[in-house]
Amino acid sequence: MRYENIKSILLIILVFVSVFLTWNLWTYQPNYETMEKSKNVAEVTLSEKQEVKKIIKPDMVIFHIKGEHHGTVNPVELDKISKDLSQWVFYDVRNYSNEVRNVNDIGHGNGNVEIIFPSDTPIELYRNVLNFQEKRLPSFTFDRIIINVDNPEKENGVVYFLSTNTQQVYISHISLSLLNNFNRIFYKNSERYPRYLSFRGKNNHLIFFPEGKTDVMRVEYLPVTINSEKFKDALFSDPSFVQKSTISQKEEEYTNGSSKMSINNSTNMLLYVNPTSDTEFTDNPKDLVKRSIDFVNEHGGWTDAYRYVDMDEYNHQATFRFYSMDGYPVFNEDGMSEINEIWGKNEINKYIRPNISLEQPLKSEMQKVTCPSGSEALEFLKEKKNFKSELLQNLVLGYQMEKDVKEPRLVYLEPAWFYQYDGKWGMINLEDLGGVQHGLE
Repeated sequence: MRYENIKSILLIILVFVSVFLTWNLWTYQPNYETMEKSKNVAEVTLSEKQEVKKIIKPDMVIFHIKGEHHGTVNPVELDKISKDLSQWVFYDVRNYSNEVRNVNDIGHGNGNVEIIFPSDTPIELYRNVLNFQEKRLPSFTFDRIIINVDNPEKENGVVYFLSTNTQQVYISHISLSLLNNFNRIFYKNSERYPRYLSFRGKNNHLIFFPEGKTDVMRVEYLPVTINSEKFKDALFSDPSFVQKSTISQKEEEYTNGSSKMSINNSTNMLLYVNPTSDTEFTDNPKDLVKRSIDFVNEHGGWTDAYRYVDMDEYNHQATFRFYSMDGYPVFNEDGMSEINEIWGKNEINKYIRPNISLEQPLKSEMQKVTCPSGSEALEFLKEKKNFKSELLQNLVLGYQMEKDVKEPRLVYLEPAWFYQYDGKWGMINLEDLGGVQHGLE
């Protein structure tokens, strides 16, 4: 009897234990820790991302007043004008090309202001900078915004978007109060800017350049070399499969078996090639420029003050150039002052850029230089054998970026005149124009 009681008690205990374990199994919830994204995939960024208005910027503004041209390339002044325009509301945008006898002369008369961009800019992309009343805009590109201050309509302001490349012009309108305010703040005070002269170049459009000599600064930098591993982590989808090899003392190469990144520390140039990308490209100009800006933003590649300067729709290429603090374009034969992107259908095909950042100049080495006038530079070109004015596209004062011969770690910006002729850029050394005047700053 006693044995049977013990069995019954054990059986009851086992039943309760079974019930307890079953209940725990049904109600059990594991305590998983949340995996933060940053612990899984680290975001690679070389510098700060930039908005469209920081990358797509005008080169120059020209005021046509009292039969003269006054203008500036000063970035502070251009930013003031751009900021004012960003507060306007544009409306009634339409194609005006067929209503204009001569597209090239639409904005050169008294009472007009020309805001000049370095290359054709897609309006669909630049609407991130300007405000348009219409939700949908016609698809077009422009390289000049022309503001008609002497308004003949008297009811609203007129603003033109002109492409000297496609010879198309679009008209839009703004409120008269906005136009009057622009007239009061900018146009009526424009004679304080230097006088500019003009010359008819390619497509019969006017090229503007300073009438007199210009004082600029010769600047020297101690550049910072960007770690190659950062570029590797930024450009390859899975950096863990990338292998590094040393080609020479100055060259290194990274590859994952298909894509390749080469870095030349002598020229400070980086070349990333993705040969597996589909070379078929069907996007429009807006998508090409936007995709190029977004790509650099993804890894914070705007390591210096770069601006959008060119789009080659046929070759699916976009170019961004470094600009000096005083608003002048910077050139270099090895490409050290440019970011170039060539696109396939869905991926980057080639990415060419410098692997250095200039950051702050060496103030102790800054030197003021008085440069010859644009007229002298133009006369020099005219005297060149076989020069044809109809092939001249641009004439600008800028800087040549060079490495210091005595100290290769240093980079300096030397003032010079540059001209775009038949699609290619050339340089006029200031010594060819009679030399320069140097002064200490």
